[in-house]
Amino acid sequence: MSDDPETARQIAELAQDDRPLLVLDVDDVLLHFVRPFPRYLEGLGYRLTFDSFRLTGNIHHMQTGAAAEQALVTELLDAFFVAQSDWQTLTDGAAETLAGFARDVEIVLLTAMPHRHRDARRLHLDGLGLTYPLVTTEMAKGPAIRSLRGPTGRPVAFVDDQPRNLVSAKESVPDTHLFHLMADNALRDLLPPPPEGIVVVQDWHEARPKIAAALGV
Repeated sequence: MSDDPETARQIAELAQDDRPLLVLDVDDVLLHFVRPFPRYLEGLGYRLTFDSFRLTGNIHHMQTGAAAEQALVTELLDAFFVAQSDWQTLTDGAAETLAGFARDVEIVLLTAMPHRHRDARRLHLDGLGLTYPLVTTEMAKGPAIRSLRGPTGRPVAFVDDQPRNLVSAKESVPDTHLFHLMADNALRDLLPPPPEGIVVVQDWHEARPKIAAALGV
């Protein structure tokens, strides 16, 4: 069971499925985040720079230069998710790749965001043609992936842009096939080399055949 009770509730509502499982992050995997978020912040008087692979400490007020504290970063991010449909677009190749898997694979979108934004994200994804089941979590993703897999030993693949989420998946479901995909590959320079067992892919065009091989489809 997921460590997040609301996540567990959402998973329990899904139909039983014994096909290979493909779990996908949303931000900067299916939808652009790093590209539109700085433009959104500029409209509010803030600038985002990437001295490290994190938001806190990298958002500064444009006039005063003061760094936004964690509470303000959370507030700005929360407001962005409210307006996500105005800013977030599909990453190249994502929709086509998922459509190619949809018949043979169970696809679940697992996004780390406050549960209160789930309905807005659901509407936005539906409008983009990504009608696959959506699960939100406010805790580690690994336990959620374990719950999604269920009691069978069916193959599982997980795609995320955050190494910590991939590591969490590995800890909870050791035989998960892990893929690190980032909408903006320039940010890879801010990350250490990925842990062993994580496959780095540059885009969906590279990811598709590797995921297919991992899931046996």
